[in-house]
Amino acid sequence: MGVDSGLPDFRGGEGFWRAYPPYARLGLNFSELADPEHFADDPGLAWGFYGHRLHLYRRTDPHPGFAVLQRWARRLPANVFTSNVDGQFQRAGFAPEDVAEVHGSIHHLQCLRLCGYGVWPADDVEVTIDEDTMRAVGPLPRCPGCGGLARPSILMFGDGGWDDAQAAPALQRHVDWLAEHRSGVAVVELGAGTALPTVRRRSELASAATGALVRINVREPQVRHGRGTGIPAPAAATLAAIDEALQRS
Repeated sequence: MGVDSGLPDFRGGEGFWRAYPPYARLGLNFSELADPEHFADDPGLAWGFYGHRLHLYRRTDPHPGFAVLQRWARRLPANVFTSNVDGQFQRAGFAPEDVAEVHGSIHHLQCLRLCGYGVWPADDVEVTIDEDTMRAVGPLPRCPGCGGLARPSILMFGDGGWDDAQAAPALQRHVDWLAEHRSGVAVVELGAGTALPTVRRRSELASAATGALVRINVREPQVRHGRGTGIPAPAAATLAAIDEALQRS
């Protein structure tokens, strides 16, 4: 979904390294960088990666496919379940309480040491990045409670320290929404892969009673249980085509 807005594609080492050549030189892939241990062992490396992404997501405008989803959501009850941490749905105008972020959000921070301060917005955070090394230089974000190092409130790989306090209410609202609408729900899944199948599993379970699943995925459009439609195409163009067909019907 984010790739059509111009955001990097993190799937596969080659695509990730094309977006971030310094990491190719270090031989580090996405899953190795998205590890909370780096905040303790090498905070300059960790905040170089996440600080760059934070600034990138802030300045990226959502593509027109988000507006299509909003038009549909104005006509029918809708809820968003996403593993993206970029905040693009909220930036496009979706209410935060209607966006369940199962992996958290880069736009919120937490204490690395879990001192008890909780989760706070990253609105005022600016991290200076050396673009040649992709390392943070200068002051790093600190916890307002204890003064210790801060980290994004994101579920990373092998992460036992994620504070989900900010994400939990919308995730519970999503569960309640599904319980209320399960008998008639239709699922439009956009770009969810199999390497981390959280969204794909949720889509298949949510649409199990109706079989109304549209899986839009350039690389992996297959619907394994056979109840649904797979479309091997990009998100923005496909949403526009579906919307046009709905308007004609």
